[in-house]
Amino acid sequence: MDTDRLPGCYRHPDRDTGITCARCERPICPECMISASVGFQCPECVRGGSGTGHTAAANAPRTVAGGIVAGDPVLVTKVLIGINAAVFLAAFLVPGLAIQLELLGRYVEYWGAPVEGVATGQYHRLLTSTFLHVEWWHIIGNMLALWVIGGPLEAALGRVRYLALYLLSGLGGSALVYLLTAPNTPTLGASGAICGLLGATVVLARRLRYEMRPVMVTLVLMLVVTFVPFGGSWSVSWQAHIGGLVTGALVALGLLGPATGRRRTLIQWGTCAAVFLLAVAVVLVRTAALT
Repeated sequence: MDTDRLPGCYRHPDRDTGITCARCERPICPECMISASVGFQCPECVRGGSGTGHTAAANAPRTVAGGIVAGDPVLVTKVLIGINAAVFLAAFLVPGLAIQLELLGRYVEYWGAPVEGVATGQYHRLLTSTFLHVEWWHIIGNMLALWVIGGPLEAALGRVRYLALYLLSGLGGSALVYLLTAPNTPTLGASGAICGLLGATVVLARRLRYEMRPVMVTLVLMLVVTFVPFGGSWSVSWQAHIGGLVTGALVALGLLGPATGRRRTLIQWGTCAAVFLLAVAVVLVRTAALT
């Protein structure tokens, strides 16, 4: 018997955890842990200790990042998958839509006419490209990764913080692509944002003192896919992967810091604002160089 193995969550026995409820001391995973004034509590202890009116609102169940615990802890992930699927279908049905949404630095010739890009003011491409896929295997692979990585992370962070992390990771990946690739190279896909979620998962696992080997193996596999050529007519944008990974890790460091109360909220949204402004600065520098 492996005596060094961490106990399983009392609600999800297959999830090892080193965190216990501050009241009943049952082991709890990120999906079940709720921030309390001291440590974390399980859902049963929070329900048993909740008051009414303003007190109940103040003591509402919170995630490890301070977000409100939602009835459906993976709703945003489902919505993101739905948006990606809808854009994929629209690009398939509407000729020319994909080239209007993909990340393009300056312009390309499309049916004899130039298509403009970010450098000419079409900044929407930095985010619309992260919801665009034109191959079935591409969207299936990315959506499976989004479900596997994003679901637990959304439960741990809460909806608003998770959505901010996802969008900023996608933006960070696009900003690095825009900075380092040729201006007429089209780029698309959700992998930059998903790599950001992976970077945040590394920070979360470290913060909660989880077993790091599974997370690190996943990270290594992502880097192998990013940098090792496997042939074929497609190529992986390492700029999107690395940009998203670093952005996600930076945002997660702010979201999962040790601070509490109003100071924690200030640090969290201050970090998000700083990362956003950094991405904007990168975009503006590249635009100035292309115009």
